[in-house]
Amino acid sequence: MLINGHFIGGECDQAVGKAVIKAPFDGAVVGTVAEGSYRDLVVAIDSADDAFKTWRHSSRRERQALLRKIASAVRNRSDELVEILSREIGKPITASKGEVTRLALTFDDAADTLSTWGTESMPVDMDSRGDGYRCIVERFPLGVIFCIVPYNWPFNLAAHKIAPALATGNTVVVKPSHLAPLSTYTLARIIHEAGCPPGVVNCLLASPQDAEKALHDPRVKALSFTGSPKVGWHLKKELSDKKVTLELGGNASAIICEDADLKWAIPRTINGGYVYAGQICISIQHALIHESRYDEAKNHLIEQTKSCPAGDPMDMDVVCGPLVSKEAADKVEEFIQEAVQKGARILAGGERKGTLIRRTLIEGVPEDTRLFQEEVFGPVLTIRSFKTLDDAIAIVNKSQYGIHAGIFTTDIRNAERAFQEIEVGGVIVNDYPNLRFDNMPYGGVKRSGFGREGVRYAMEDMTEPKVMLTRTKSDSDK
Repeated sequence: MLINGHFIGGECDQAVGKAVIKAPFDGAVVGTVAEGSYRDLVVAIDSADDAFKTWRHSSRRERQALLRKIASAVRNRSDELVEILSREIGKPITASKGEVTRLALTFDDAADTLSTWGTESMPVDMDSRGDGYRCIVERFPLGVIFCIVPYNWPFNLAAHKIAPALATGNTVVVKPSHLAPLSTYTLARIIHEAGCPPGVVNCLLASPQDAEKALHDPRVKALSFTGSPKVGWHLKKELSDKKVTLELGGNASAIICEDADLKWAIPRTINGGYVYAGQICISIQHALIHESRYDEAKNHLIEQTKSCPAGDPMDMDVVCGPLVSKEAADKVEEFIQEAVQKGARILAGGERKGTLIRRTLIEGVPEDTRLFQEEVFGPVLTIRSFKTLDDAIAIVNKSQYGIHAGIFTTDIRNAERAFQEIEVGGVIVNDYPNLRFDNMPYGGVKRSGFGREGVRYAMEDMTEPKVMLTRTKSDSDK
C-alpha cells in the first residue's frame, strides 16, 4: 500500500494481510498484495487532506513536470507493465500493449491541457451596470478525490482519475479492484518514484464495506467510480452531498446498414465483440443487420467467429483470452444457457473450458432474456435483422444502458440520424463502438452512468468555478 509517501505491507511485513493473485488463464501465482483496513483508509484520507493544503497551491509548471515524468516512466517500463497486466487479468498481450501506450498518453494529455485550461475572462458590459467591471472565472480544486478502479483497465482507468486530479491540484485515495491490485499498485509506485509529494496519491486495497464507510468522511469531496451499475447507483444515493462521477455498465449495439461495406464492417464487428473476451463496457453485444444483407453478413460472422484467435493471453496472435475469474465465466455461461432455453440459436462457439469461453455467435435472442437486457461482459455477440433504420434505432433505445453505439454506413444521412436519435453518450460511425480516444468526453446515459471522463471533462468535474468581479473604474473616472 502507498500511504503518505510510504509503502506498507511489503514481503517481510507480517503485520499486514496479503491477498494472493492468480492468473485467470492457468491459475499460476502472479504475486501477493497488501490488504488495507478501514483504519488504513482513514490514515490515507488524513494524508491526502493534509497534502491538499500545499498541493492545491502548486504551480502549473510543477504539476505539468510531474505528469510528464510519470508518462516517461511508463514508456520506459512498458514491457514490464504489459507483462503484469496480461498475467494478472488475462488481457491479450496486444491489447495490454495498447492500454500501456494509452496510459502514458493520458498523463501527457493532462499536462498538455493545463497550458490553456482553468481560467477565462468574461465580458459583463452587455448590461449597462457592467461598465467599468472586469470578470474572471477560475476553476479551483475540490480536495480529496476517492477513486474506485475496475479490473478490466487497471492502468488506464486509474489514470483517468489520477491524472486529472493531479493536474487540477486535488489529492487522491485510490482503491484498486481486488481482481487487479498488482497493476494499480505498480502504477502508484511509478507515480511515487516520479517525485509525487507524499500524500498527494495514496493507493490501497480495501473491502467494499470499508470503502463505503470511508466515503462518508467529510474530507472526501468527490467520488470517481468505475464499476457495476448496482454498486455505482447505490453509492450515488448514499453520497447525496458529494460530487459523484459514475462510469458503469453497457450492452453496446452496432448497426450494419444496407449500404455498409461488409469487408470492413464484419472484421470490426468481430473484433469489437470478442477482443479481451468482451470484458469492455463498450464491447459490441448486439449486431443489428439490415434484412437485405443479413444472410451474407451472418455467414461471414460465423466463419470469422470460428477463426478468431483465442487462448493464452501471452500469445501475440490471441484476440480473445480468458474471463477474469470462474465467477465471471459462470455468469456468461448462464446468460447463454438462458437465451438458448428460451429459443435462441448458437451459430458458433459456446463451449467452455475453465475460464475460457469460446467466442459465441447467437441469433434469435428473445427480448425477455438477460442476454438482451443486461451486460454479458463476455465474448458473446448476438445478431438480428432489421427492416428500416428507424427500427434499428428503436431496438438500440430499448436498452436501459447507453455508453456507445456504432453504425456502419456510407450514407451521411444515416450517420446523422443515428447521432441525433440513439440514446447514448457517443455514436461511432464506421467502426466498432468500443473505440475510445482518451481526450474525448466519455460516459453514458440512463443506467450507464453520470458525468463524463476524458481528461479535460474529468478536470471540470474535479473543480468548482469561482468568479472574481472587479470594479476598475470609479465615478470620479468619468
